Amino acid sequence: MKHFLDINKTDPAALRGMIDAARAMKTARNGRPKGMPDDDQPLKGRMVALIFEKPSTRTRVSFDVGVRQMGGQTLVLSGADMQLGHGETIADTARVMSRYVDLIMIRTFEEAVLLEMAEHATVPVINGLTNRSHPCQIMADVMTFEEHRGPIAGKKVVWSGDGNNVFASFAHAAGQFGFNLTFTGPETLDPERVFLDEARAKGAEITIERDPHKAVQGADLVVTDTWVSMHDPQSARERRHNQLRGYQVNAALMAQAKPDALFMHCLPAHRDDEATSEVMDGPHSVVFDEAENRLHAQKAIMRWCLGV
Repeated sequence: MKHFLDINKTDPAALRGMIDAARAMKTARNGRPKGMPDDDQPLKGRMVALIFEKPSTRTRVSFDVGVRQMGGQTLVLSGADMQLGHGETIADTARVMSRYVDLIMIRTFEEAVLLEMAEHATVPVINGLTNRSHPCQIMADVMTFEEHRGPIAGKKVVWSGDGNNVFASFAHAAGQFGFNLTFTGPETLDPERVFLDEARAKGAEITIERDPHKAVQGADLVVTDTWVSMHDPQSARERRHNQLRGYQVNAALMAQAKPDALFMHCLPAHRDDEATSEVMDGPHSVVFDEAENRLHAQKAIMRWCLGV
């Protein structure tokens, strides 16, 4: 059973194979109308369940379109549709769903839900996001960087802002793909230490630098994410803005990075909060390539899980 639960739980050679496959599938689609299926139909006759306890735009659309392009069909379910873990145990839900579908993607809040689903499912499970990690996004980010700048191994990636679930997957990727990672943000929003220690144990250089202008010096890639979650109360939003205002990615900050540095944001963005529109729309930005590559990277992940 090949689940895709986290980047650090997947063999580096398999990760590299997925990136290569994603780029090949993207190239094969060049010039093809968006609504047309791929010539290769590895998911023909397959059913993929897409479970969303947490709302989504990019994850829902990119997985749904990816399955359809590869000849499969999707069953999209919300937390309200399923009452996951309320009316029925997650373990029983996993066992039942496995009788109906060939693959399960779940986007949820608690990591424990994902892990219990994978433990009891008899089909592959993909982590579409949890509060602790977002591996599909970072696979797309690695793909995007390498499209523009070549191998990411040995490069300097700087994360500015909150040490959240997306940063955690960047730390996982640093250990698996061999790039160096600097976190710059307030101490109150530091990432979990386990993510940093594990990447260091695999040979990645992981640094915490409180001064964002020092942090981005020599950076090949600067990354940020939204400062607030859609579920945060207003009081938490105001507190986070006060903590993170000094870590906004703006033109002055990007000027400290390498002249050809890239800028990424996984979207949705609160423009002129975590990053200015000048940066979002500027020459360093690859945010829309990054968003598109969710489609291609996730197609490769699904193929790897199913062995097709």
